[in-house]
Amino acid sequence: MQKIIAQEFTGQNAWDALDIEHIRDATVRLHWTDAPYKWHVNDGPEVFAVLDGKVDMHVRQEGREEVLRLQPGDIFHAEVGDEHVAHPDGQARVLVIEQAGSV
Repeated sequence: MQKIIAQEFTGQNAWDALDIEHIRDATVRLHWTDAPYKWHVNDGPEVFAVLDGKVDMHVRQEGREEVLRLQPGDIFHAEVGDEHVAHPDGQARVLVIEQAGSV
């Protein structure tokens, strides 16, 4: 058993992760970041839960870009093929559950 205090986790670089668990073909990771990720499309579904901080999730659908403001407790779910990029507002800690080896 282990207690993880998300607010105490800090990485050396943006999107550094603490691997929490591998469940079958999925990984559960706590990410720390203070910089945007990159536009990407996952090869499997992704669950992105903001634990600390605020994140603007940019999504592209049918040639349009939309920004979803995520605050602590908010969850973003991306299906295969959903193009998106996360932009934190300052520091953020995010729990990400996705297919192992996904981008």
